[in-house]
Amino acid sequence: MPCPSCIKNMMNGYMGKILYVDLGRGELRDEPLNEEYARAFVGGSGLAARLIYDMVGAETEPLGPENPLVFMTGPLVGTAMPSAGRCAVCALSPLTGIWGEANTGGYFGPELRFAGYDGLVITGRADKPVWLSIVGGRPQLNDASHLWGQNSYVTQETVRRAMSEPKARVACIGAGGENQVPIAAVMNDNGRAAGRTGMGAVMGSKNLKAIGVRGSARVPVADIEGLQAVVRTIYDELDEGILPRVLRLLGTAGTMDSLLMYGDVPIRYYQQDEWENADNLSGVLMSETYLKKRYACYRCPIGCGRETQAPAYGVDRVDGPEYETLAALGSLAMVDDLEGVIYAGHLCNLHGLDTISVGSTIALACEMFERGALSTADTGGIEIRYGDIKTTHRLIEMIANREGFGDVLAGGSAALAERFGVPDLAVTVNRLEVPMQDPRAYAGMTVVYALSPCGASHTQGDMYGVDLGQSTVPEIGIEPGDRFDSSEEKGHVGALNQAWRNLYNALILCQFQDARLELVLAAVNSVTGWNIEAEELVTQGKRIVTLKRMLNIRRGLTRANDGLPGLLLKPLTGATEGNVPDVEALLSGAYAEYGWDPETGRPTGETLKKLGLDFTVGTK
Repeated sequence: MPCPSCIKNMMNGYMGKILYVDLGRGELRDEPLNEEYARAFVGGSGLAARLIYDMVGAETEPLGPENPLVFMTGPLVGTAMPSAGRCAVCALSPLTGIWGEANTGGYFGPELRFAGYDGLVITGRADKPVWLSIVGGRPQLNDASHLWGQNSYVTQETVRRAMSEPKARVACIGAGGENQVPIAAVMNDNGRAAGRTGMGAVMGSKNLKAIGVRGSARVPVADIEGLQAVVRTIYDELDEGILPRVLRLLGTAGTMDSLLMYGDVPIRYYQQDEWENADNLSGVLMSETYLKKRYACYRCPIGCGRETQAPAYGVDRVDGPEYETLAALGSLAMVDDLEGVIYAGHLCNLHGLDTISVGSTIALACEMFERGALSTADTGGIEIRYGDIKTTHRLIEMIANREGFGDVLAGGSAALAERFGVPDLAVTVNRLEVPMQDPRAYAGMTVVYALSPCGASHTQGDMYGVDLGQSTVPEIGIEPGDRFDSSEEKGHVGALNQAWRNLYNALILCQFQDARLELVLAAVNSVTGWNIEAEELVTQGKRIVTLKRMLNIRRGLTRANDGLPGLLLKPLTGATEGNVPDVEALLSGAYAEYGWDPETGRPTGETLKKLGLDFTVGTK
């Protein structure tokens, strides 16, 4: 095998090495990046899935020491490419038991590259709390006993001081991760979060409190002038897009008003699509009343980040909230107190919790109280009612610390509903809470949720954007249509959109920076020197989705797992006009697009061979 330095010189777009950390043995070792893996699976969650596939089996425990926790960047991360400042965090999920992934913005991903690495693979469990520092390619494990119990903001600042690097970037866990709450997030850059699927709990199970990175290396680029030309064009074209302008002015919260018009904002635990009080959660109102400043992730010309405040709670700095947080902790539980929702999001940031899963689980508890499936005898005397943000605040603290009934809520929606005999009430797909885009408003989201490798996730596809004409890629068949269309053809488009976004999650690009395919292709070729055609980008996306599918099949997933929860198949009478998606028609089109057997949901042998996934053929 070539030496690491030779590999590095061969691979434009990559730093050429991955840091393997065995916490049980306290061992750190550099390994050259597998060029074949990188070429086939690109980076991010794609490359992470290829590495994890070789390391886990049907019996691997998500919170066991053998479950690898992988932080992975992609070839565009840390380059001049706009909005390529993300990092994927992946492992088997303690919430779902299958493939788990989250990705986060900010600066941590680029800084990991500048510190000399494409990614980290962390296994084992330390005997006592530790944190990992990497400065200029020199990794070191450090005692974290004094950090254990600190919130995510204090932890990040303390680690920077310990590194004597005020510009270091830190990923860490709060109380949620320390207590191995299955809906815990990994936090970075203050309030940025790798929120979904419980990656914070996996980090906590390893007694790993934080990772601090700092460096000055540069990502090798094959054609710097070619990349600069792409960058100039993207900057010129961004001002023409409606969504980038809305995000720049109002952040993701600015989409609340328009999504309400389409019935796309879940209300009263997914049982209403209209509510006049939802106007009180408006992104415009937030900007006028609570906004302190705007900020951007690494090399992002949009800058959707928002720093707000909650003076009624004595908090003068809050990161966010994003749209997902506003809806999950607001409209889903019939809360219209904007400042109260801002503070609830802040508590989740402090403790390292996924706002989508937290909000959904609390809203489910509200619904169960309404139906008599829960009582104060079950909750330790707490009434959990719609519209009560103060109780939400209390429950967030209890979830993070596994205190009282908070310990029950910590398991997420599916576990809560099962415990009290109403499993069909949980709005989850493969045990992951459904995000704040309703498939009754955009039927194509059915494919995104039902076939998502990690359970329902809004980063696995954005068919709502496609049908609004914002996320189209006509060159490969991703074109807008009737938002209520549930045809097989819409299923094809949904699968293509999902594959395209899985490629985005491998490169890694922010999905808000929706450059034309021609520009994405030019950026990939300029950075890597691969000289590939557009069709290969689609193939890479399908390869990544299908590998994750095979990993999930190994974990026990079957065709029966592909679907939507019952509440999302009940018609509503407002803006969604009584429409419900035809799940089977949509899935039929998606299976055909992917080359998966419609009866079993398994990729066919021909598909596996075509995608270069022959090594998975024996998966049972």
